[in-house]
This record gives sequence, structure tokens and C-alpha cells, in this order.
Amino acid sequence: MDLPVKYNNLSSTGKRFVREEYARLQKGKCCHCGELLDKKPCASVRNLLVDESLFPPGFFKWPVHLHHDHDTGMTIGAIHNYCNAVLWQYFNE
Repeated sequence: MDLPVKYNNLSSTGKRFVREEYARLQKGKCCHCGELLDKKPCASVRNLLVDESLFPPGFFKWPVHLHHDHDTGMTIGAIHNYCNAVLWQYFNE
């Protein structure tokens, strides 16, 4: 599979497949903090408080998300849900 791909063109199954492919290519590490995706994000990310009310219901249900650029729609990589929230809340990503 050629990455990146357009996030909005993916079905939920496609998003899962792409997320898993990124996780494989990233050797199981988060594209933002570099920690393993099956572990907690790094301390510097966890120390940033996230206002969960800003996010849609179920946002934190899934521990690993598919990060994408909201301007171009292109996928970036597999990311912890908390890292994804931090990027959105603090950096408008």
C-alpha cells in the first residue's frame, strides 16, 4: 500500500487497515511521542491536560487513532488517542 492516503476517502475498515499499516511501519510506536502504541504516551504529553468535553463521544474509546492533516486530508501515521487530542487541542492539528 502506498502511504499517505486521503483520510476522508477511507471507509472505517480502510481506516483500520491504514492505521495498522502505519503501526507496522512505525514499529509499533506513536508517530507523535515515539512511545509504543500499546503503552501510555510519554510523560511530556500526559502532563498536558485535555478537556475531554471538546471531543466527540467515543473519541477516547479507541486507544490508537489514524492521525491526518486536516488541511490536506492526507494521513500521517498511527497515534495514541491522547496524543491526537493534545495535537488538536494545543496545536490545532
